[in-house]
Amino acid sequence: MPDPLLPTDLPADLPADLPRPRSDAGSPVSRAAALRRMVFSGELEFLMEAHNGLSARIVREAGFGGIWASGLAMSAQLGVRDNNEASWTQIVDVVEFMADASDLPILLDGDTGFGNFNNVRRLVRKLEQRGVAGVCIEDKQFPKTNSFIDGDRQPLAEVEEFCGRIKAGKDSQLDEDFVLVARVEAMIAGWGVDEALHRAAAYHEAGADAILIHSAKSRPDEILEFAAQWQNRAPLVIVPTKYYSTPTTVFREAGISVVIWANHLLRAATSAMQSVAREIHDSRTLVDVEDRVAPVGEIFRLQGADEYAAAERRYLSVAHQAPAAVVLAATRGRGLEAVTEDRPKVMLPIAGKPLLRWLVDTFKSQGMNDITVVGGYRADAIDTSGLKLEVNERHEETGELESLRRALPAITRDTVVSYGDLMLRGYILRDLLDVKADFAVVVDSSAVTDEDAGRTNDFVQCSEPDDRSLFGRQVLLRRVTNEAAGSDGRWIGMLAVRGEGVARLTAMMERLVQRPDFDRLDMPDLLNALVDAGETVEVLYVHGHWRGINDLYDFDRAGEFARP
Repeated sequence: MPDPLLPTDLPADLPADLPRPRSDAGSPVSRAAALRRMVFSGELEFLMEAHNGLSARIVREAGFGGIWASGLAMSAQLGVRDNNEASWTQIVDVVEFMADASDLPILLDGDTGFGNFNNVRRLVRKLEQRGVAGVCIEDKQFPKTNSFIDGDRQPLAEVEEFCGRIKAGKDSQLDEDFVLVARVEAMIAGWGVDEALHRAAAYHEAGADAILIHSAKSRPDEILEFAAQWQNRAPLVIVPTKYYSTPTTVFREAGISVVIWANHLLRAATSAMQSVAREIHDSRTLVDVEDRVAPVGEIFRLQGADEYAAAERRYLSVAHQAPAAVVLAATRGRGLEAVTEDRPKVMLPIAGKPLLRWLVDTFKSQGMNDITVVGGYRADAIDTSGLKLEVNERHEETGELESLRRALPAITRDTVVSYGDLMLRGYILRDLLDVKADFAVVVDSSAVTDEDAGRTNDFVQCSEPDDRSLFGRQVLLRRVTNEAAGSDGRWIGMLAVRGEGVARLTAMMERLVQRPDFDRLDMPDLLNALVDAGETVEVLYVHGHWRGINDLYDFDRAGEFARP
């Protein structure tokens, strides 16, 4: 059900941080009404040029009250001339993206109306459908040429015919606040102030809401003369591209209603792109330009990435989201000091790529792309491509649960918590994700050898041993211990948390943090605490097909596992 407080011409997916236009009483108003208020405010107002959705959002953030959708700028960003080479439907498509990206009222530079009276009335209806607040049409013949290219040689429309375009546009609008501005090109064409006044009066009589009086001279003299003789019969709009050095107070004193800064974002972007492109081409490196360009994160922000993430959390069913992953990777690795002087254990190369990437690729093969890695020792050397990095600065004096605590904000839905030094075949993760219990662990029931004793504290006791005929029967975790004798296998270092278990895991961590020995606690302590609290921790038995890299011996054998 639509929000009854929102104007019908505002896009529903507009980011929440963009305030809607409001009336003096505080209620929302349409963008057409907002533009009409600017035009008739009696104060000097300003419109800034935009030519796509990104620039429209930049204009809004800069503080402007409205947007000039420049025909020159839009045609240029499409790579064509400002000679109606872009069709009117292409222009309307661009403006629609601008209307979606910003809540500001947009006045479209509609050129000549893209044809005769019939084209104008169809244009007005299409603009209203897209939430555009108004259109400016100029008294030239179709197709037009930009006013600053031999403007004095360009033919003007017959006054009566152009008045017909204005009447058709006004008769076609459904919103009484939609603004139609008539642009007078008489002084551009060299016909003088008198002809400009004659045309402006006719256009105002035909129904134009305001008059845009244009000049290509570097001084505002003819604009000011026109304004003086016009005597405020209707609001005046100007485009001081050529007479830009004129103080703004001059326009205010002359009774101008709206000043349009018509093409400066396009020109600024063009010069910046030319400079950066040349420099990258000549230097063959990004080193000298990276600090001068907007960071990629700023582009994401302008695109509304944060709003999308919030909407995803609100609207996307958890059942349809792939689980997240948390990887504990803070240690250097005991027994691996000889090969980890400049990198953590998880960045050791295994068969041509870092150990961490083997695990990450396994996650991604199951559609798990939300991966948080908790680093510690030489965290700066971790390749974070496609990952989020948290850092446990106290990794030398704390255990694994302190690293997990750093990642708790990332555990908001079904999550797999894993050691970072783990390699495994993909089917193990797939089967773990299929377990429906709130908590589930993977246990290798392969025979525990004498050489394993004393090397790990991950031996487990379960409700039943694995006799490889337990299909369909639930096996529960009883205890994680450092005793190999009497164990039913080894926990491989992977815990799945799902559903209501996510909140209960967080609650358990909050209780464990209060213990005086928290800094010494590891993941087996968490598993035992869950069991002691009465939680059901289901066991998925496997038989090999994984490797933990704990020392040089494991490191030497890892390549064989990677390339069997």
